[in-house]
Amino acid sequence: MTERIWIRDPIAILAEGAERGVVVEGGRIVEGVGRGAEPVHPVQKIFDASRHVVTPGLVNTHHHFFQTMTRAHPAAINKSLWPWIASIYPYWTKYVNAENFRLAARLSMTELLMSGCTCASDHHYLFPRGLEDAMDIEAEEAARIGLRMTLTRGALDLSGAEDSQALAPGGAIQDDDVILADCERIIGRYHDLSDGAMTRVALAPNAPFDVTKRLMRETAALAEKHDCRLHTHLVETKQEADFARDKHGMTAVDYLEDCGWLSNRTWLAHGIYFDDAEIAKLGRHGVGVCHCPTSNMVLASGMCRTKELEAAGVAVGLGVDGGASNDNSNLMEAVRHALMIGRLKYDAASVTHLDALRWGMAGSARCLGRDDIGAIAVGRQADMAFWSLDELRFSGAGDPIAALVLCGAHAADRVMVKGEWRVEDGAPVGVDVARLRHEHHQASRAFLEAL
Repeated sequence: MTERIWIRDPIAILAEGAERGVVVEGGRIVEGVGRGAEPVHPVQKIFDASRHVVTPGLVNTHHHFFQTMTRAHPAAINKSLWPWIASIYPYWTKYVNAENFRLAARLSMTELLMSGCTCASDHHYLFPRGLEDAMDIEAEEAARIGLRMTLTRGALDLSGAEDSQALAPGGAIQDDDVILADCERIIGRYHDLSDGAMTRVALAPNAPFDVTKRLMRETAALAEKHDCRLHTHLVETKQEADFARDKHGMTAVDYLEDCGWLSNRTWLAHGIYFDDAEIAKLGRHGVGVCHCPTSNMVLASGMCRTKELEAAGVAVGLGVDGGASNDNSNLMEAVRHALMIGRLKYDAASVTHLDALRWGMAGSARCLGRDDIGAIAVGRQADMAFWSLDELRFSGAGDPIAALVLCGAHAADRVMVKGEWRVEDGAPVGVDVARLRHEHHQASRAFLEAL
């Protein structure tokens, strides 16, 4: 028999009817313990949560792990998206390899976990020669630290030499048949549709401006065949929205529809420059949008229309985005930034701390097509973040859950994934953080020495 563990008497818990905590068994939440109550069935262990605010684990729906090798890179800082990516692409294509990619993935996942994240999706689209097994590396590293993953197999098949609008150099692209064969391989090996699965697979051509229509259509067909998700960047900048109209003679959303992508399998990164008709259409078809507030501010890309998207029925999730356009992998920080930029766009009453938390939890889970995570409720997976309010930043805070966002929580004291402790006392279990930092930093030197 598995042990029943009572997470007892938290300061506060982001759940209904669980004021005295929850009972965990077999990796799931099996009972909520209400005010003044005791667990209905005997428990074998008690975890005293009286120092903690307990929330669902955060869910990261868009990232680029490999980019941690070029954080604050001198060639790319203080630029908007297209000049930024044009300046940094040659470094990625030439210097990202299997060894430093493994370190980048390990570092990114560790950062995410320490920020309260329990499930992540990494949109990996860079496959230079020697990095063909990138998805396998990610799967291995996620299993090693106990993080849930959607292995998001990206792709580039159009280079700047072939199309003036494309940004990828020739060394970054792959042949369509190679891409599709690898998609089939990864799906067959890692795509687990069972409740509580630790790995699933999504297919993710990078963006309509640097992949062909054939690849978009073929990946849509593969996703339908294997019941997996679809992901791509879309209208992160006004230039991209204009590109769709100029090149394809239609809006970006109509182009998605033309490619067979307009369905509830799809979630999109950024989605800043949709017009009202596009938003309504996305909502009708159940498409999700990953809001990346930190990256959008760093690159001055714009503000996602989160309120209009949600009102239309679009699932809104959160992502930290790339390690070189955000420069960190802290999802709790992204929650706070989503609140702040949302209030700047709308007003102080229209975007609350609960909205921002919902986007990073239940909304993100919806984007990934998961109804087993993203909330603390009976039957859901026991994925939770435990936040201490012992720091000076929280002194005087009246509402513990609001304080996590308003006072700037950035590191979880404990994190549980599938009922197992993966962070204890602020430290990731089984990870030598000092060694990881040293090895990753040493590997990153190659990207600077090339200047």
